[in-house]
Amino acid sequence: MTTSPPLDLTAPRRADGYWATVGAVGCASMMLPFSVTGAAVALPSMTVHLGASVGAAQWMLNAFNITFAALPLAAGSLADRLGRRRVLLTGIALVGALSLLVALAPSMAVADAARAVQGGGAAAVLASGAAVLAHSTSGRRRQLAFGILGTSFGTGLAIGPPAAGALVEAAGWRAVFVLVAAMSVPAWLCATRAPESRSPGARLQTPVVRPEGGRGGVGVRASQGGGGSPCGASATDDNAARCVPRRRRAGGSLKTGPERHRFDLAGLVCFTAGLAALSFALVRATTAGWTAPGTLLPFGGAVLLVVLFAVVEVRRAERAMFDVRLFRRPEFLAVVCQPFTVTLGFVVLLVYLPAYLQGVGGRSVLESGLLLLPMTAPVLLLPLAAGRLAAATSVRAVLTGASALIVVGALLLVTVRSDGSWLALPLVPFGAGVGLAFGVMDNAAVSTVPVENAGAAAGIFNTMRITGESVAVSGAAALLTTLTATRLSGVPSDEAARLAGEAVQGQVSAAQHAAVAEGFTGAFHTLGLLLAVLSALGAVLTYLALAPTRAGRPQCRPRTGGSPLVPSSATTVNRPVPETDRSTG
Repeated sequence: MTTSPPLDLTAPRRADGYWATVGAVGCASMMLPFSVTGAAVALPSMTVHLGASVGAAQWMLNAFNITFAALPLAAGSLADRLGRRRVLLTGIALVGALSLLVALAPSMAVADAARAVQGGGAAAVLASGAAVLAHSTSGRRRQLAFGILGTSFGTGLAIGPPAAGALVEAAGWRAVFVLVAAMSVPAWLCATRAPESRSPGARLQTPVVRPEGGRGGVGVRASQGGGGSPCGASATDDNAARCVPRRRRAGGSLKTGPERHRFDLAGLVCFTAGLAALSFALVRATTAGWTAPGTLLPFGGAVLLVVLFAVVEVRRAERAMFDVRLFRRPEFLAVVCQPFTVTLGFVVLLVYLPAYLQGVGGRSVLESGLLLLPMTAPVLLLPLAAGRLAAATSVRAVLTGASALIVVGALLLVTVRSDGSWLALPLVPFGAGVGLAFGVMDNAAVSTVPVENAGAAAGIFNTMRITGESVAVSGAAALLTTLTATRLSGVPSDEAARLAGEAVQGQVSAAQHAAVAEGFTGAFHTLGLLLAVLSALGAVLTYLALAPTRAGRPQCRPRTGGSPLVPSSATTVNRPVPETDRSTG
């Protein structure tokens, strides 16, 4: 007797709605970098109009970054369970609605709370957007879709500062957040036409009776999971949904998907709480000092939570949020550390250089955004060239060269002057190095591990990259404030900390302008030297860890088909898809 096939949540893709799906994910993805860069440009004006303190204003950036960094893996797991289109729609709605709430906020406290929730929505977009594309496209259309996705991220980075500057000058800081809310409307409407998909093992708990003519027998599709799976490793890895091996426990019983899809709540709580404690300590350091009890206690709490997170992840093994076993591979560890040696300085300059140019240099909001183009334009233009260069040489050569360019740019930051002249001198090599690194980092993360661990590697790399950016934003504010305050000789410490904190947010009083300008400029020079040391260390470690004969493994080569400026979970899926992978519309 032939049994009719059940509803397969991975049925073949449908061609209809292709452009609506690509447009939705592209537009939604463009909102993410703009939500960071646009908010940074608008912050000085926003702080003045809302009468916010230095700490409250800093949380407008930190609150978004904490949830954005901590929740992508959790959002990816929910997308596998509930449906990727559903999570994408929810994320777009949250980013748009909360951006509108920030635009209407009567106080900085309301804006801070809204930004925290908005970061969660951004994490949902990041986790589900590439997955939706992967499950609704194939072949050349998939390559085109991921190319558009990469361009969307790059465009958001490149045009964010000047666009936000123009909006602030023309209509005020609230217009920056209104624009994000407006962008979410067409993105959400287009996303409603995207096909729905979810991980088969996340919902099917009973055996599937295969129709006559198929691969006979009874089987359960294995869900995405850790390194033990030959097909997938992480909830954010869509490659796992394409491979559906049948697993049996000892004794012949089937290992069902839900067992592999248990939510790592303990890991999520420890990771998020640790990141929040670290950000809180850094904000406190800008106002109370580094040795104050209110600073040291959250620092200690952050360390304990990180240690607890590591213990939890080791014990949960394959069901962990992080597959910590991958950190035993030196080449993977070197690539995962790239966000801290490459993007840290880029994010710092992207967020705080406009404030410096406005407060110290007296530049307009629009001018401060336009002056960043020598750094942001290469990030848009170079990733594709970097991929071709890596294919001709090696990922090792490109990443090492990118770090060397960043070292040059960081050293040239000592030439920065308060009037903003010669600013392109350090920004061009800095942006070129970051652009080259962005073109190969994602593929490098998944190319340094066995293919069965690609999903776990992708999820870890994305989380580490966003976490590095979050720590960079809060840590740089504390460092620049401290360095500026120590240069304000003859000013009481409390007053110096206040003046320095305001300067970092683009506010410099006329009475103290000369002293603050000199101190803030010196702080940027010192920061450049620190970034140069960090990038040089990263270049050396990358060169050694990715050596061709390391542990008898071949040199890391980029996998074909990846997209440079997209989350690395997307770069692992740009391959032909077996007929067993299906999605429902």
